[in-house]
Amino acid sequence: MNHLPGDWSHSGAEPKAARGLPAALARSRTRSWLAPCAVLLGVIGVLGGSTVYWGRRAAQRTTAEVATPATPVTIGIATAQDVPIYQRAVGTVQAYNTVTVASRVDGQIVGVDFVESQDVKPGDLLFEIDPRPFAATLAQATAMLHKDAAQFASAQADLQRYAALVPEGFQTRQIYDQQIGLVGQLQASIEADQAQIDAARLNLDYASIRSPIEGRTGARLVDIGNMVRAATGGGLVSITQVRPIFVSFTVPQQILRTVQHNQASAPLNVLAYSQDDREQLAAGTLTLIDNQVDPTTGTLHLKATFPNTDAALWPGEFVTTHLVLTIDKAAVTVPARAIQQDANGHHLFVVRADDTVELRSVDVATTEGDTAVVAKGLAVGEHIVVEGQYRLDAGSRVAYPGQSAAAGGGAR
Repeated sequence: MNHLPGDWSHSGAEPKAARGLPAALARSRTRSWLAPCAVLLGVIGVLGGSTVYWGRRAAQRTTAEVATPATPVTIGIATAQDVPIYQRAVGTVQAYNTVTVASRVDGQIVGVDFVESQDVKPGDLLFEIDPRPFAATLAQATAMLHKDAAQFASAQADLQRYAALVPEGFQTRQIYDQQIGLVGQLQASIEADQAQIDAARLNLDYASIRSPIEGRTGARLVDIGNMVRAATGGGLVSITQVRPIFVSFTVPQQILRTVQHNQASAPLNVLAYSQDDREQLAAGTLTLIDNQVDPTTGTLHLKATFPNTDAALWPGEFVTTHLVLTIDKAAVTVPARAIQQDANGHHLFVVRADDTVELRSVDVATTEGDTAVVAKGLAVGEHIVVEGQYRLDAGSRVAYPGQSAAAGGGAR
């Protein structure tokens, strides 16, 4: 039987090429699914390695966070307060009254009845001038009065007799008229004598020099034994009244309308502080708004009155005045030392619920003493770092052991 080349359908032996075809095809199919599996295994390996790596890194970060200690700080709470708004100025203390005591009569000082820097009241004796010349003048004026009074009585009696004799014709009308004139002259003399007595008594009273006001004496300018004159001399001693007392100061003309408006409702309060503005000395009220603005300086002259019962203010002293213009109601306030400032403005650290801090920018309206008024950026009740903030960064963890809310900070 003839067979065609390549025809192996009826032959028991397969051609070599034919016998090898299924094995090659099997091997090809095996390789086709092994390659994706290898890729998949590679991806799984990479993912598994990444998971292990990042798990280790997270564990390291957690360990580092646990190992990093919290920074100890002092915290406070933003509160709502009524805060006075001040206008500061440099003021000068002025005596309520100042008197230079001088003699009103001529004479020799024979007594000094006070000590320097003594508190005196109206009528207290200060100096005594020799009273004998004034007493003699008073006695002379009194004697002259008695003489004229006797003559007046005699002339008055004659006038009454003449008045009865004239109708009878026993006395002329001329004599009667002359007697009327004499009585009038003597009456005028009595009045002049009384005036002389009053003047002599007044000079005698002036010989005792007394304080005209309540105040404190200064240095004695004339010693005992010296002659003084009423018309000349620089005085014997000065007295300044320090209870109450004035403080004079100037403010910019820009606040004139505010001062006028608020003063119309009630006298504005004025606080007097030491010259370095650290210690409050006294509290008073505004009593003078001058009637014109100084055109050369653009300032307005004001004056405040202080009771000064403890003599904390002294004439001539420089002080720093705080004129209370208004009251900022329910303002958000924090301790001033909590505020930090740099080129970008004011900021502070706010303590979050997880005891980490947030660096927050705020607008500070004003600072009065140890209190800062925050106009924007902070709410009442928020906790802020008061001390220790210079060791913090945004996100730092803080600790505040031992603090309580009553102490102005802390435990929540």
